[in-house]
Amino acid sequence: MVRIVLVHPEIPPNTGNIARSCAATKTELHLVAPLGFEISDRYLKRAGLDYWPLVKLHYHESIDAFWQSHQQRGGRLIGFSVRGTKNYLDCQYQSTDWLLFGKETAGLSKEVTEVCDEMVRIDIAEPRVRSLNLSVSVSIGLFEAIRQSAQ
Repeated sequence: MVRIVLVHPEIPPNTGNIARSCAATKTELHLVAPLGFEISDRYLKRAGLDYWPLVKLHYHESIDAFWQSHQQRGGRLIGFSVRGTKNYLDCQYQSTDWLLFGKETAGLSKEVTEVCDEMVRIDIAEPRVRSLNLSVSVSIGLFEAIRQSAQ
């Protein structure tokens, strides 16, 4: 099953909602510090409801710690960004993929995007809308990867 990676998330309810989706799909959730909140944040807990015990949560103290974990386990790194080079629907997901998402205010850093095997985007019809909410973007990418693996 693919893994979700949040690199420096800032907004607790987004991470809580993503955790709930990960619990529902039995998907690992990797959080890469620094975070814009404490893991004990009440808004984070509230958004995840009582599903936190079902989340396969991995916490990485830094991006370097995450890189080490990735190298040990292998798999492609697929970054999601408004600057992605191809539509997320055109990506052929594999069960060993890591889907990376950046912080809400800035997305993935250049340091991260340069390491990714692929950079994908979720097209938005209205040009005045810069991006989708992080939890919505994660759900779109996660459920497309799941849909493809079910075929």
